[in-house]
Amino acid sequence: MDGAMGLRTLLCVYLVSLLTLQAMPALGSAPRRAKGSEKRQTVDTAVNGVFIQSLKVNCKVTSRFAHYVITSQVVNTADSAREAAFEVEIPKTAFISDFAITANKNTYIGDIKDKVTAWKQYRKAAISGDNAGLVRASGRNMEQFTIHITIGPRSKATFQLTYEEVLKRKLTQYDITIKVKPKQLVHHFEIDVDIFEPQGISKLDAQASFLTKELAAQTIKKSFSGKKGHVLFRPTVGQQQSCPTCSTSLLNGDFKVTYDVNRDKLCDLLVANNYFAHFFAPQNLTNMRKNLVFVIDISGSMEGQKVKQTKEALLKILGDIQPEDYFDLVLFGTHVQSWRGSLVQASEANLQAARDFVGRFSLHGATNLNGGLLQGIEILNKAKESLPELSNHASILIMLTDGEPTEGVTDRALIQKNIRNAIQGRFPLYNLGFGHDLDFNFLEVMSMENNGWAQRIYEDHDAAQQLQGFYKQVANPLLVDVDLQYPQDAVSALTQHRHKQYYDGSEIMVAGRIADHKLGSFKADVKAQGEGREFKTTCLVDEEEMKKLLQERGHMLENHVERLWAYLTIRELLAKRMKTEGEEKASLSAQVLKMSLDYQFVTPLTSMTIRGMADEDGLEPTIDKSPDDSPPLEMVGPRRTFVLSASQPSPTQPSSSFHRLPDQVTGVDTDPHFIIHVPQKEDTLCFNINEEPGVILSLVQDPDTGFSVNGQLIGSKARSPGQHEGTYFGRLGITDPATGFQLEVTPQNITLSPGSDGPVFSWKDQAVLRQDGTVVAINRKRNLVVSVDDKATFEVVLHRVWRGSAVHQAFLGFYVLDSRWMSPRTHGLLGQFLHPFDFEVSDLRPGSDPTKTDATLVVKNHQLTVTRWVGCSPTFLSTVLSVPSCWFRPSSRGHVGGACFLGRGSLAMFEE
Repeated sequence: MDGAMGLRTLLCVYLVSLLTLQAMPALGSAPRRAKGSEKRQTVDTAVNGVFIQSLKVNCKVTSRFAHYVITSQVVNTADSAREAAFEVEIPKTAFISDFAITANKNTYIGDIKDKVTAWKQYRKAAISGDNAGLVRASGRNMEQFTIHITIGPRSKATFQLTYEEVLKRKLTQYDITIKVKPKQLVHHFEIDVDIFEPQGISKLDAQASFLTKELAAQTIKKSFSGKKGHVLFRPTVGQQQSCPTCSTSLLNGDFKVTYDVNRDKLCDLLVANNYFAHFFAPQNLTNMRKNLVFVIDISGSMEGQKVKQTKEALLKILGDIQPEDYFDLVLFGTHVQSWRGSLVQASEANLQAARDFVGRFSLHGATNLNGGLLQGIEILNKAKESLPELSNHASILIMLTDGEPTEGVTDRALIQKNIRNAIQGRFPLYNLGFGHDLDFNFLEVMSMENNGWAQRIYEDHDAAQQLQGFYKQVANPLLVDVDLQYPQDAVSALTQHRHKQYYDGSEIMVAGRIADHKLGSFKADVKAQGEGREFKTTCLVDEEEMKKLLQERGHMLENHVERLWAYLTIRELLAKRMKTEGEEKASLSAQVLKMSLDYQFVTPLTSMTIRGMADEDGLEPTIDKSPDDSPPLEMVGPRRTFVLSASQPSPTQPSSSFHRLPDQVTGVDTDPHFIIHVPQKEDTLCFNINEEPGVILSLVQDPDTGFSVNGQLIGSKARSPGQHEGTYFGRLGITDPATGFQLEVTPQNITLSPGSDGPVFSWKDQAVLRQDGTVVAINRKRNLVVSVDDKATFEVVLHRVWRGSAVHQAFLGFYVLDSRWMSPRTHGLLGQFLHPFDFEVSDLRPGSDPTKTDATLVVKNHQLTVTRWVGCSPTFLSTVLSVPSCWFRPSSRGHVGGACFLGRGSLAMFEE
């Protein structure tokens, strides 16, 4: 491989710290503990002159609808301006509804706009290539909100973020999770949770993963009585310290409040201001018997921990199956095989035989996903048709896969159609996606079309527990074919009211709007099928009880019932939008947009700009929401500092000094050309392609859409006699066949629709260009940003040269800022890295040079010998990214075509 691929690979290592629920300077050392009395708590918590004066989280829950306000006050005690970061993690299911910054008696308010106006105009146009306020994926269930500002000397700033969500009941309780990670001691820290539930609270608990039992007892106060519950966490500075003499904080982890409500009634109706919320979670029902089929991916990509953890989880799940249940197992790789081929009862003998089968099956071949699912569906359908005793059982189909279909039927649309036609609404399909390198949207849509849901299983040490946790949610079906009916003339809007199955420990929630003057005729009839009998009940509104509740909770109750309905409606419309195309999708988008603006929610179709707050280019920062369940990987560009005070940074500390290392970078630039940051590893991969000037390389190629980015190399002066001439990118081409968009960029000109007499701009221009769904923003003499129909965002940077430079002509840098909606099959030199991948560095050993260390790097099924160097590059990496060290592998020029790690692909618009 060494000579054949002509690859010089650099593994550049740097650490990126995740700063959560904090407001602290971007630069600076750890705080020092000052001398003084602990009683007075005279602890110096400032970092680089900036400290968090107060950090308060207030959560008010009214009938499952949670309203959070996070307020942080940051003080700059220094005599010069300092940068501060406000970074919090919020649930992925939440919608931001308000944000404000107050600094030097000026207040900057968030203003929610449609994404065309806000996102494309500001963040996606990103005229200087920076992100200011951004919500992006952060781990399994949370996403991270970030904004950076500069605080004037001897002044303070206050941040206030508001977000809302409906709490979903799982395994008999509601969870409120607040991420706590301030990274420094906070003078006034507080979490205050207030809960009001008309049904009455049956249990309430609070835990902090970072506290000992003794300290939790001292610092967490909790109480509940009747309809009200309260939790207060207010640790002193001394209680926050990780040790009696430390200036570091032990507040690092989850603060979780769990509660449930009384279930005295079969169902509860809450009505306020012509809106209703119906909560249905009947108790004391008999568990239904189940027909279970597990469809398991055994293709080669499941090798290692995935198959080990899958087997571990299956063995434990088999131990939880009840004797009256029926089950089978289907395995699919290149071929499909089933354990029995028909449902068998979960007798001890059958369960043991199934355990033996799970223990010995091996991996092989490709991924015949369509065949595996159809086999599982056929087993369930035949059982219902041929065995009358099984026809009243609750049938459940569960698939686990880590990849995309590569065998048999591989067209996703056809697979979805095949599965819909085979299931015909008879039972739910649950898809579990293992890892990130898969098309989760495909799995999610397929589940939603068949009355189930999809869940991502993260490739961590607890993957087996995640699989078990999912199974527990569906292990005890109580009702099937649940239909909640309301008088048609009394209801003018309604959320989903038909559910295939209701499980023990969960809850069905329906909300709607009652037509004017129809409250007297409003009611809810519930029909379902239970174990051996039909289930029926009628729910009526208790108007006197509603009046009492309104007196107790006041305007908050009225407001929350309506916002609960709006939240659920938007979530459901977004889910439907995933499954549609064309006019239907446009109609759903219009409905989501209108409701998002009416109720001021930051959703995937809206953004929040911060009025009055602008940078030196006059651009407002923008807050944007990540797509649901996006992988915890997002490519973002360099970070911009927004100056909020009248005082500018001192001459010794220009504003540019506050720009920090990007969290994640994927792009091409100088030498080394290719820069791939891997946030899970906190590392960067850097490599070169040693080709001649004039060669065209495929950078990004999406085979599903035809979208492509290609780059052509130009040369510089030879570095020294006998050495290969250094190359740089001097020409970039971006094409999108779906819209006919073509863009050619050189260090001299920017041409839209080259070859078709399209407009030509120079780098001296400042412009925002729009063609259909594509936006191109040109920033004079510096860069341009291309946003392609909400699917991807790219930045092109102009590098001008100075007299005496070794590079004798200007060249281009190219970065991927956002690639979440690009196909998992995307390839090319950069494209292959847009979805998460893994690598390992091992076998550290003395190198041929006694001052350096050699190691073995395994990436994309290729093994390389690399050498640790100090200082990656004297040009780009060391000056811009400040990379302290790297793994380097020297090699010679050679052909690069066809390899998995590197590929060339089509020359597209540059073909002569």
